[in-house]
Parts: sequence; structure tokens; C-alpha cells
Amino acid sequence: MKLAEWDIVLQTNLSGTFNCNRAAARTMLRQRSGRIINITSVAGLTGNPGQTNYAASKAGIVGFTKALAKELAPRNVTVNAVAPGFIDTDMTQVLPDAQRQAVLQQIPAARFGTRKTLRRVCSFFLPRVRSILLGRLFG
Repeated sequence: MKLAEWDIVLQTNLSGTFNCNRAAARTMLRQRSGRIINITSVAGLTGNPGQTNYAASKAGIVGFTKALAKELAPRNVTVNAVAPGFIDTDMTQVLPDAQRQAVLQQIPAARFGTRKTLRRVCSFFLPRVRSILLGRLFG
């Protein structure tokens, strides 16, 4: 892997997450209330051959989420993360059929997730009753 390939993925995923969280946290800290939900990936927990940059960036989001949750909790801002597996998107639809089938064989439900399902999982964190969930990872 070239250094430029490493850098672009880390910049996009990890630095991008940092920048979004920083911007959102400013307002939430002033309000003394808020919910941040970061999107990571199961690849950050298990790794993927040929994707060390991606796996490292997503694992970094997990650690970032846990640390930021502890920092912001005293101001009533929760920070959690969702780590989905493969989601049926334009990116996964271009995978060669053999690769798609190999991936599906590793998924107990034998199907990719959908954007709708991911949206529902993220919305789980939103109600006030879930304000005790800090630095949690759903994957």
C-alpha cells in the first residue's frame, strides 16, 4: 500500500469523523444536551484483507468514540457508534458476484444490511431514555 492510499483513507474516515464531531459538539456543549452517533464498520473490529487502511481508520473511530463519550458526558452529550457489516450501497453493488457470494456466506442472515436498517439502528440512540448509553458500540 502506498502512503498516499493510507493517508487519504485515514483523512476521510478518522479525521473526517473528528471534524464532524468537533463541529457538532460545539453547539451541543453550549446547549448542554445532544447525541452524536458515529458510523464505523465491522472491519474496524475484525479487519479485512487488503484494507488495512480502512480497518485501522474504522478501529480508530471506535477508540475516538469511547474517549469522546467520557469527555462530553458531564455536559449531557452522549457519543456512541454503530459498526455495520456490509450495507447494500452503490459501492457494494459493484463487487464481483463471486466476492459478493463469499461475503454473504459469512453473514448469518445471508443478506446485506440496508440504509433503512442502519437508520433504524442509529435512531435507537436518540430518545432521552437512552442518555445513559455512553461510548457504546452496536455492531
